[in-house]
Amino acid sequence: MKLEVKGLRKSFGETEVLHSISFSVESGKALGLLGRNGAGKTTTIRIIMNVFKANQGEILLDGKPFQPGSASLGYLPEERGLYPKKKVGEQILYLAELRGLKPALAKKNMQYWLDRMGVREYENRKLETLSKGNQQKVQLAQTLVCDPQIIILDEPFSGLDPVNSQILKEVIAEQIEKGKLVIFSSHQMNYVEEFCEDIVIIHHGNIVLNGNLREIKKEFGKDRLILSLVGRDAGETLELVRREFGELAEAAGTQREKVILKLKEGSTKQMLLRKLAQTDLDVECFGSYEPSLNDIFVESAGDEA
Repeated sequence: MKLEVKGLRKSFGETEVLHSISFSVESGKALGLLGRNGAGKTTTIRIIMNVFKANQGEILLDGKPFQPGSASLGYLPEERGLYPKKKVGEQILYLAELRGLKPALAKKNMQYWLDRMGVREYENRKLETLSKGNQQKVQLAQTLVCDPQIIILDEPFSGLDPVNSQILKEVIAEQIEKGKLVIFSSHQMNYVEEFCEDIVIIHHGNIVLNGNLREIKKEFGKDRLILSLVGRDAGETLELVRREFGELAEAAGTQREKVILKLKEGSTKQMLLRKLAQTDLDVECFGSYEPSLNDIFVESAGDEA
């Protein structure tokens, strides 16, 4: 199964908030949909779910126009989407039956997911009486109760402590292994790196980066090295680099006590290493630089405009 988003444009009044958004994701994979607040992620998700209509563009599933009813879809919104004054079990059952499950199967699936998420004891409690983390786990149970083929998760780790985050990580990994199609939106880049083969970064309604995360990291790390010196902080190392190695490399940033270097045109790692060896500097770390997704995100969408 392949979901394709092609050329989405969306305006509210005179303001266009999405400018020709295109990407795709396949079964058994997770796509990281990233962007700063207000970038257009939630609008894109709502168009996929047919909550909003696009002004232009289309959503295709296996090459045909996609309607949410043509494949089972589970959505975990960033904001709480359940009724706080209703009992947990009652509303999960209601929503499961509303999505087409027979009562017996709805109850079976509901009890399975409440057990799986460790919140079965709260089945007959009002949602508002639960902690924020347990409410989030109930929401995930509701998302998965219909065994959806397409799963959209918007900030799924919000409010979870490390133990509950681990449970959720295991559940998401299981869904991907089962061949589900997952769209994963989060500001917690370590989780995106863990699950997603491909990423899309939206900035001011435009896609500024789209592709395989491993290849993107390789490209962003090209011609970049990392250097730290014993007994010198990053500021001292930066100054030394400018003074001693300016013809070969320039500083491209810092990472704790380490300095990220970008080789100048015509320079190589070996040339810089030879020059370092000719000095009496005590090198603590020197090697190729692999950027984190956080580094890539900041560089792609970090301006204040």
